[in-house]
Amino acid sequence: MALVAALAAPVRARAGVVYSYVDKDGVIRVFDESSDEYARLHHRRPHARGKIVSTPRLHRIVIDDRIPPEQAVIRWNKSGKVYDPHVQEAARRYELPPALIKAVMAAESAFNPRAVSRRGALGLMQLMPETARTLRVDDVFDPAQNIDGGARYLRQLWTQYDGDLYRTLSAYNAGPTAVRRARGPVPAIAETRDYVRRVLALYEKYIGSS
Repeated sequence: MALVAALAAPVRARAGVVYSYVDKDGVIRVFDESSDEYARLHHRRPHARGKIVSTPRLHRIVIDDRIPPEQAVIRWNKSGKVYDPHVQEAARRYELPPALIKAVMAAESAFNPRAVSRRGALGLMQLMPETARTLRVDDVFDPAQNIDGGARYLRQLWTQYDGDLYRTLSAYNAGPTAVRRARGPVPAIAETRDYVRRVLALYEKYIGSS
């Protein structure tokens, strides 16, 4: 069984470039170029016998920083604590960081369980009707079912993209087809780039308050 995935440190999305990788224990780690993690991975020293320590595959993305992350956090500054028990249960069940689930929920619906988008996405995690049916969500406006379904979908995408958080978030927003056609980890869609940045900023808020 895979170990619980956890974003190990706050993401400094305002730096413009962030990196993620999955460590040997299956933990997702996210950091920017100013972090000790970046320095450690980019300044490996040879072993005495001349062998270089293997480094993990890093996923890199340049974040389009048109709206400061601080504004994204303020915009969605509702606590959503009433849903924390459902978030914790889904995080345990699907081995995801609770802060990630909560960040996606905040960005998707601002914690409005009756939210309906102009495209027809529904509920807290903004599930499309077809996706909800595939995930066996009978009542998309029931918080427990909606959060469970959204977390399950996040986990499916996380597995599909081999721990690449940015492709995972992009696919959640724009769909796997858009990610497949993209030349980088985030499609050249303004809404999707804004979404990825907003989720990272919200994650930073929630992981810092956990």
